[in-house]
Amino acid sequence: MEEIDLIFEETLDQMTKSIHHLGKELLKIRAGRASPAMLEGIRLEYYGALTPLSQVSNISSPDARTLAVQPWEKGIISEIEKAIMNANLGLNPQNNGEMVIINIPPLTEERRRDLVKRARAESEDAKIAIRTARKDANDMLKGVEGVSEDLIKDAEERVQSLTNKHVSKVEEVLTVKEKEIMTV
Repeated sequence: MEEIDLIFEETLDQMTKSIHHLGKELLKIRAGRASPAMLEGIRLEYYGALTPLSQVSNISSPDARTLAVQPWEKGIISEIEKAIMNANLGLNPQNNGEMVIINIPPLTEERRRDLVKRARAESEDAKIAIRTARKDANDMLKGVEGVSEDLIKDAEERVQSLTNKHVSKVEEVLTVKEKEIMTV
């Protein structure tokens, strides 16, 4: 029985991590508002190593349409500009000698649809991860020895219930993000 509880806890943990990962990925998809999270995946060459932008500068959003990147060393401003351009985010950084300023253009209807597609793809990845956790749990449950078939069946039903809850949570998160993206 204890082994079944451990399997259940591990499965719950994996499914919860899938939802958290989805949340992080959806933060990177801009919804018309400037957000420092938009620059999260950007890395630049800094003293011979690829370093995340957030570790060499302060990223802020002074208003809904602007991002400001204040480097800790003025000498890397051009590297920051290059890194943002190379990230293919559709952003055009401008350098004023002190910091990099990025004006976020308003989203077109077509771009909004593309972002919704990307959000749906991320949510589908999360659902796949949740289903994989379910499959792994069911496989482990079948391998438990010395436990009645009824207990195994009950445990599999608990895992399925957990799967259903997490998949519906993914749907909720996606619905909120789609509404956010499509709101003009």
